[in-house]
Amino acid sequence: QSWSRGMSYCLNSESHLDTGPIYVRENGKLHMVNQGAGGVHSVTPKTRPFSLFSRSFSVELCMNREDDRARRQRTDHFIFTYTKEGNLRYSAKSLFSLVLGYISDNVDHIDSLIGFPEQIAEKLFSAAEARQKFTEPVTGLRALQKFTEAYGGLVLCSLCLRNRYLVISEKLEEIKSFRELTCLDLSCCKLGDEHELLEHLTKEALSSVKRLLLKDNSLSDAGLRRMTAPVRVLKKGLENLLVLDLSCNPKITDVGIGYLLSFKKLNCLDISGAGLKDVDAVIKRLQTQIGLVHSKVPLKEFDHSNCKTEGWAEQTVLQWEQAIMEAMKPQDNLRSRVATLHFYGKTHRIKEVVKCTLVEPETKASGNLQFYKENVQNCHLPLKKEVAGSHELKNNKKRALSEQERERTSKQKHLCLTVEDWDLLNTY
Repeated sequence: QSWSRGMSYCLNSESHLDTGPIYVRENGKLHMVNQGAGGVHSVTPKTRPFSLFSRSFSVELCMNREDDRARRQRTDHFIFTYTKEGNLRYSAKSLFSLVLGYISDNVDHIDSLIGFPEQIAEKLFSAAEARQKFTEPVTGLRALQKFTEAYGGLVLCSLCLRNRYLVISEKLEEIKSFRELTCLDLSCCKLGDEHELLEHLTKEALSSVKRLLLKDNSLSDAGLRRMTAPVRVLKKGLENLLVLDLSCNPKITDVGIGYLLSFKKLNCLDISGAGLKDVDAVIKRLQTQIGLVHSKVPLKEFDHSNCKTEGWAEQTVLQWEQAIMEAMKPQDNLRSRVATLHFYGKTHRIKEVVKCTLVEPETKASGNLQFYKENVQNCHLPLKKEVAGSHELKNNKKRALSEQERERTSKQKHLCLTVEDWDLLNTY
């Protein structure tokens, strides 16, 4: 009773506070204190339902917050079309297309494609190309190398990089991964003698090149000496070269033309605009030693109409160029800065693309120096061929035979290599 009176006193003194029901355990039983009557009742309390979240809590599905790639993967298994009535109809894709899409998304993880059917590999390459897998910096190179190692010329048999020196500088390793190229156009790229790509031309991977265009590349005699060293000594490198364009390279002299005499299979040669001192002696030397006749008119082989990129990776090269052009667009906003420099009289670097023209002023001054072989059917004939006299042809043949005999007697002198040649050969 004393306990109940104390509890009632406490409850009455704090009646203004709503403390809720009070439970007291006594002798192993749970009692509820009735605040209104001031007594204690031994009743079983009603437990409130347990709630983990409040009433204002809302749930949003995580599917709505996924990226576009995950959303595309959910719908990539179906093909959505419309019926004649305008109703939406979907059908499941084939297992081949699903597997093809999955492998193309992870094409950089392929170990090897050697021995894989080329018909399926072409579809795989196209699927990866559509996803722009070959434009990625590191994984794109690794994926491209898997295809070039297995299929060689099918990936790319002809590559035209005319006036695309930015593509060469940005995608040099990708370009070096191409194998079994038959045509390579590097005209108007200003590469110079020390460029890494010119050194790569002498490798075994590009020994299949038959047409090489190096117009306007700031080449000199040193560059030709390096480019022809494997052919001159090791009989390797560009030994299958048929067409060579070295026009508009004024640093090439008579000495550099002497290095070209090692290309015995050469059918067409263009050295217009070279810095020759004795043009007549060079013409005579080319005719007597490798059988190239001076053409009075331009040849079709050097009009650059047949130079184009062909192969599976044709669109890939275009994607590289488009990506580089997109990266250069923010530079257009620098016009105000250029105007400020011009106002204060300060010089600035030229950012415009230097275009290469087909006919150079130096070429017009020095004349047309294009050569071809008369007895070769694969080589294009001149646009307007002038027929020479039969007596002159016979005299030229006699002179050629007499000079060949003289060269045979002095052949041992040409076999002597200089120290620079040995140092160059040691680098291969």
